[in-house]
Parts: sequence; structure tokens; C-alpha cells
Amino acid sequence: MTVVAQSAGQGPRATARRLAGSLHRRPRLRLALLLTAPLLWLAVLYLGSLAVLFVSAFWTTDSFTSEVVKVWSADNFHALFTTPVYRQVILRSVGVALAVTALCVVIAFPVAFYTARVARPRWRPLLVVAILTPLWASYLVKVYAWRLILSQGGLADWLLEPLGLSGPGFGLPAAVLTLTYLWLPYMILPVHTALAQLPANLLDASADLGARPGRTFRSVVAPMVLPSVAAGSIFTFSLSLGDYITVQIVGGKTQLIGNLVYSDIELDLPMAAALGTVPVVVIVLYLLAMRRTGALSSI
Repeated sequence: MTVVAQSAGQGPRATARRLAGSLHRRPRLRLALLLTAPLLWLAVLYLGSLAVLFVSAFWTTDSFTSEVVKVWSADNFHALFTTPVYRQVILRSVGVALAVTALCVVIAFPVAFYTARVARPRWRPLLVVAILTPLWASYLVKVYAWRLILSQGGLADWLLEPLGLSGPGFGLPAAVLTLTYLWLPYMILPVHTALAQLPANLLDASADLGARPGRTFRSVVAPMVLPSVAAGSIFTFSLSLGDYITVQIVGGKTQLIGNLVYSDIELDLPMAAALGTVPVVVIVLYLLAMRRTGALSSI
């Protein structure tokens, strides 16, 4: 009986050892097994949702009952590019995303340069933590804090009053300013990493060859940091393009794609789906453009 029990106990262990050895000798099979579940989850939920979104964009809505009619038509996409309001909203949304990205680059570079090259080494981890700290706060708390800052008689008016100026109030500038604050850490971190990895001997060699700081920046620093800037821009651009809560809270009467999708989702689902495909297409085109800079390998 003891021999039989030992043999039965060794059977599963031997099978497990053989399976582990087989997986150890086949790293590609091991990787495939590890990625199967998350890839299936991605394909079913994310890509499946995008497919349903794209298909429903070709349906129509009954003007009398407001019910969705599953009849194939390209009227929704035709209305997007022929109706002035939709064209303005699309261009405004892309413009806001580009403006937020540009502001993040302008602000992030000097901050990242200080944290990576100027600050003392023992302070650099603390500065990185300080940059990450706003990401730990609630999204809505940060947006409503900016609403209080930009409101009439708020902190912005109080600071600008001695100069005879006033804050921007609620509107498109307020939305761009708030979105810049929200997504700025996503630009600072990759630029900080790129500058920290920049070899110091390259800067010394450029100075020894007589290059001024501006020439060193254009010829040495910028080409090496550009992929990281492009990687950060993917986050700032895509997050700004799809945002609608910030615009709704501090944007005043400003309308972006997200706001129209939110307002049409119950009234005209196919049109909302057609509007929802616009940021998806724009972001895919943006990713293809950034791929040429090597940004995807820097993420």
C-alpha cells in the first residue's frame, strides 16, 4: 500500500516536472501561453467594442421614434464632413490636443533638464516622486480645483489683479490650461529619462569643438531626446483628444468631440458612434506618424 501511495504521489510531480522542462526549453511557447489570456481579453472587449462602434456608425435613427434602424448608410459620416458645426468641433478638438501637447513640451523640457542634469543626484528621486504626486490625486478633484482657481474672484484673478489683469475664466483657454496640468507628468517622465541617459561626454565633446549651448541643443540633445518627446506626446495628444469631463467643467460653452458624443449617445446613437470613430482614426494616424520617430520603442 505504501509503494502504491508513493507511486501515485510521484505521478503528478513527475508530470509537472516534465511540463516545466518542456516549457523551459520552448520560450516562445511559454510566452504564447502567458499572453493568450490578456490578448483574448483585449480582442473580445476592446477590439470587439471598437468593431461594434464602427458598425453602428453606419446605422440610422428614426426621426419620429428615435429608435435605431439597422439599415446601412453613410449619411452619418457625410454629415460629419459637410455640416459646419461638426467640422468646427473636430478641428477644435484636434487643435486643443495639439496645443496641450505643445505646452507640455515647452514646460516639461526645462523641468526634466533640471531634474535629470542640474539637481543633485540625491535629490533627483525625490523630484521624480514630486512630479508623480499629482497623478495620485483624483481626476475630478484636480479639475474642480482648477475650476475654483479660474472662477471669478478666484486665485487667478487675485494674482493678476495687481497687474491690472484678470484670469481667463471658463472657456477654451481654461480647458487647454487644465488639460496641460493634468497630462504634464506624462511628458516630463520620458523626457527626464532620456536626458538622464544622455552621455555627458557628448556634451563635453560638443563644447570642446566650439559649439555654443544653442548649437549643442539642436545638434546633440534634441535628436537624442526627440523619440522620448514623441512618446510623451502620444499620451498628451490622445488623452486630450478624448477628454470631455474637463471641457464640461471648465470649458464654459466650448464643445469638443467628447461632449458631442456624450450628448448624442442617447438621442442619436449612430451619429455618436460616427463621432466616436473620429478620435480613433486621428490617434491611429498620429501613432503612425510618431512611429517614424522611434517613439513607440521609447514608451
